[in-house]
Amino acid sequence: MDLEKRPAPGAEPQRPPEHAEGCLAVAVRVPVRIVALVLVVPVRLAWDALAVAGRFVYRGALRPVGRGVAAALTWLFRAVFVWPWVGLWRYGAVPLATGLVWLGRVLFVAPAVWLYRSALAPVGRGIATGVLGAGAGVAWLVRTLLVTPAAWLWRCLAVIPARWFHARALTPLGRALAWLARGLGAGAAAAGRAIGAALVWLCKAVFVWPWVGLWRYGVVPLGGALAWLGRVLLVAPAVWLCRAVLTPVGQGIAWCCARIGAGVARLAGGAWAGVSWLAGGFWAGASWLGRGFWAGVSWVGRGFWAGVSWLGRGLWAAVVALCRWVLVVPAVAVWRRVLVPVGRALAVVAREVGAALGHAWRVAGHVSLAVGRFLARLLRWIFVEPVRWAYRCVLTPVGHVVRDTMWRPAAKAVREVRATTRQALASARASIRQARADVRRTLFGAPARPRRAPVEPSPALVEARPTPVPVARRELDAPEPRNLEKNPGSAVSPPVRG
Repeated sequence: MDLEKRPAPGAEPQRPPEHAEGCLAVAVRVPVRIVALVLVVPVRLAWDALAVAGRFVYRGALRPVGRGVAAALTWLFRAVFVWPWVGLWRYGAVPLATGLVWLGRVLFVAPAVWLYRSALAPVGRGIATGVLGAGAGVAWLVRTLLVTPAAWLWRCLAVIPARWFHARALTPLGRALAWLARGLGAGAAAAGRAIGAALVWLCKAVFVWPWVGLWRYGVVPLGGALAWLGRVLLVAPAVWLCRAVLTPVGQGIAWCCARIGAGVARLAGGAWAGVSWLAGGFWAGASWLGRGFWAGVSWVGRGFWAGVSWLGRGLWAAVVALCRWVLVVPAVAVWRRVLVPVGRALAVVAREVGAALGHAWRVAGHVSLAVGRFLARLLRWIFVEPVRWAYRCVLTPVGHVVRDTMWRPAAKAVREVRATTRQALASARASIRQARADVRRTLFGAPARPRRAPVEPSPALVEARPTPVPVARRELDAPEPRNLEKNPGSAVSPPVRG
């Protein structure tokens, strides 16, 4: 058993990394390796022997016994735990559950359904009808006792005063605003008409009169009739539409917009002025109070924080110094002066002990391999070779003699007896079949066989048949062999056909 991986033939052996070794490692290495080798070799030999014996026992005894025991335990477990419960479930629990379900359906479900349909549903409908009637009565009482008085109070306390305020205050104010807006609108309309007339005269002077003069003194002789027709059909209706329809409508829309805009602007200005005055006063008071309160709180907080921070810094400095000189400095000294040297020594000893154990285990593996090979060769010389020699030189010739003198003649005789018996049975069956056919023919007569027309083979079957291969013809056999040297003239071979 070679437990160490061998290197490839052409590969260079790996060298362990060189590291600095002290005198302690050199002094500990050799005795530790000797002691480890002396202690580990017997352990390795015993371990390898136990491993080989365990594998043999496991393969030859424990595995078959375990499989048999597992099969027996499985059958026993099924017979004791599974099959009784399966039988109880199939032949006890399932029929009992089916009967209980039927009994429950007959005793509970059907009466409960009948009770619900015949008693509970009508009672529930009656209760629902009563509850609805009571709800309707309660709603009538609430409407009579609460809603109607509340509506009357709302009308007397809110609606009537609002109507009086609208009729006595808002209506005169709105009429006054409407009269003022109407006057302003009339003035704006008059100014607009004047401006419109001026713009019309200017447009006429700039755009219309030159073309009118051109039209009158240039095109009139040629298009007088067309001008009169266009003036009658287009200009007059357009002027009338503009003066009678568009101008009044535009004036009314402008007047309405002006009055509405003036009223809305006045109301919005008053409301905004009141709201801004109230908001400004409230914000000024709140900001003054907030600034004073924040100044006081910040002053008190700064003083308290200064004191607490000064006290905390002093306490923290004292605690840090105390912990440093009581815990940190002694711990650092113990670590540097005691633990580090001891740890290094223990690490060197542990590393050397581990390396020695590994080296001893590998050497013990080689020793165990050599001992195992020697024992295997010894066992082969003592047991295997004599058994092989006896099998080859004694058992094999004896087996051949037994096979040739006893087994083969016996087998041949058995085969002959079997063939004779089979032929006798076949002839007996044929005789019985023929006798049965003769009896049937004697009792009932021979059956009439219809004549069948000759069936011509199909072309496909004819094509599928194999074509016979022509055989080469040989010469006729002569009484004596033909020899041209002995009988050159008398023995002449017949002509060859084909």
